[in-house]
Parts: sequence; structure tokens; C-alpha cells
Amino acid sequence: MAMKKFTGYEKGVDLGGWLSQCSEYTTEHYKTYISEKDFAVIAGWGCDHVRLPVDWQVFQHKDGSLIEEGFGYVENAIEWARKNKLNLILDLHKTLGYSFDADIAKNNFFDQPKLHEHFYTLWTEFSKRFAKNESMVSFELLNEVTLPSYSDAWNKIAAHAIEIIRSFSPTIKILVGGYWNNSIDALKDLDKPADENIVYNFHCYDPLLFTHQGAPWVAAMPHDFRLEYPTTFKKHNDAARTFGMTDFITPASDESKLYSKDFFIQKWQAGLNVCKERGVPVYCGEYGVIDRANPKDALAWYKDIHAAFIECGIGRAAWSYKLMDFGLSDDRMKGVIGEIIKLL
Repeated sequence: MAMKKFTGYEKGVDLGGWLSQCSEYTTEHYKTYISEKDFAVIAGWGCDHVRLPVDWQVFQHKDGSLIEEGFGYVENAIEWARKNKLNLILDLHKTLGYSFDADIAKNNFFDQPKLHEHFYTLWTEFSKRFAKNESMVSFELLNEVTLPSYSDAWNKIAAHAIEIIRSFSPTIKILVGGYWNNSIDALKDLDKPADENIVYNFHCYDPLLFTHQGAPWVAAMPHDFRLEYPTTFKKHNDAARTFGMTDFITPASDESKLYSKDFFIQKWQAGLNVCKERGVPVYCGEYGVIDRANPKDALAWYKDIHAAFIECGIGRAAWSYKLMDFGLSDDRMKGVIGEIIKLL
């Protein structure tokens, strides 16, 4: 059975850091971080869409009341995308009471109905304002649910949010991801798609000790650690064992093998089988390499993962357009960006 396609969302880039994970949630930041020119650059890269992460702070006060100005920035983004013949995914990256980053949030969202209501209010407002653009806009309910223990609650919350969105648009595409930060292995525990316009979403930063080498936010990761690509499973796994990061060990019968396109295809296979069985498209909303890595090694990784995406028929968006520790348009990438954008 062939994989169902997420048409119009095959080659994309994330706009991280603009309306999400902001250094400052200020009008000045919103108006200067990204402009229409950036959408033109992305279109020039041959992309067909952008993924736009947004945080609740742009649209809501802590009491849940709305900030009208925030919705205007999304309107601008949609218009800039339209002018540049790009589609757009509106991704709620953080909601009141929940963040994928446990260090900056209590993550008490899943067991507090009042916080659910703030989430539903946002999706009501997004739907009311933006669902009319369904020919070139899709909705992503929430970024990176973390713990498997949230799974049942998340399925119920997502189902109600889908009902709200459907009251405004019966056909707009809605993306849903699972736990373990949108792991492809968690797709099996998502509810079966409510209708034919649901898309399953996953993220891929494997092998993690390469893509996140030296990342200060990864527990136990030495800040000076560096790893080349391609590398052997053994070199990656030995480092993971040394650092006590055993959750990130790549299972392998032969650890002398190099990471390659085939690694990704094998890694994704169980999740792709779930999508085929349920007749639901799958999309990779984030993948990328940290700016601590050698750019030529990053290019080699992009070649392998893109070959796997193409072979499996998976649409995707690379993290991220600029800065955010993964910036594709940053100066350090000038020597390889021409080759990378051929792959996007």
C-alpha cells in the first residue's frame, strides 16, 4: 500500500524564533525578526511551504484574554506566503500551561480543564480567523507532547480541538503528533484519524548525539563534544554510554555500520506502517543539525535524510530558517547552503 501524500507540503522550512521561543515577546521583535523578503528567499529555495510556530504569549495574557495584535502577525505571514506561492502550517508551539521544554514550564496542562479551555479558545480564534485560507493553510494542534503518560489525555483534548476546528472548516488539514516529542514511534498510540483530512506529524533529529552535539539544553551532553557524519553506530553509541545518555543508543546488531539513508528508513518503518494501515498522510515537521557541527558533515546528513524522505514519500520542513542554533540561512552555512537547498 502506497503512502498517502500531504499534497502541497513536500519541501518546507520552519520559521522558528519569530512568533515562538522568542528572546523577547515584544512588538519590535515581531516586526523585525522575519519580513516578506524572507518568504521570497524561501520560495527561491524551491520550497512549497513554511511551518510557522507560534506561542500562546503572542495571543493571550495569563488570564486567557486575547491580544489582538498577535493575530495580525499571522495574517501578515499568510499574506506573504500567498504572494510567494507558499503554503503555511500554523503550529501552536506552546500553549498556556504546557511547553515541550520541561525547564521552563510546569507542564500541568493535561490535567487542568481551565488550561484546556485556554487551548480551545486559541483554536477557536485561529479557526474563526484563518480557516477561510484552507486552500493554502493547515493547522498543527500542539508541538511535541513529551511523556507517554499524557497520551490518553492528549487524544481526548486533540479530539475536542478537532471538533472545534471542523465547525469552521470541514476540510482544512489538521496535523497531530504524539508523545516523546513527536516521535514517529508514538504514532501508533494516537487516535485513528477522525476524518480524511487529518495528518500525522513526527520530528527527526537522529542520531541525536550528532544533530545535537554540544547542545547546552540536552541533559548530560558535554558542551565541547563533537561528532562527525557519517559516523559508525559504535562511535555514536559509545559516546551515549559514556555520557549516560542510554536512551539515545541506536539499536544495531552490527555497530560497525555507518549511519546512512537506510538507517532512517528502518527507523521510520513501524510508524509508516501505522500510517499506511490507517490511510493517513505523515509529515516531518522538524529535522536539522545544530550549528556546533561541521557544515560539511551537516550537508552529508541532509543528503541521507532527504534521500530517505523521497524514497518514503514524506513531506517535511527543516528546522530552522535562521538562528535558533540550527539556522540554514546563517553565515556559517554559506559554503553548503546551495547544496542543501537542492535537497529541501
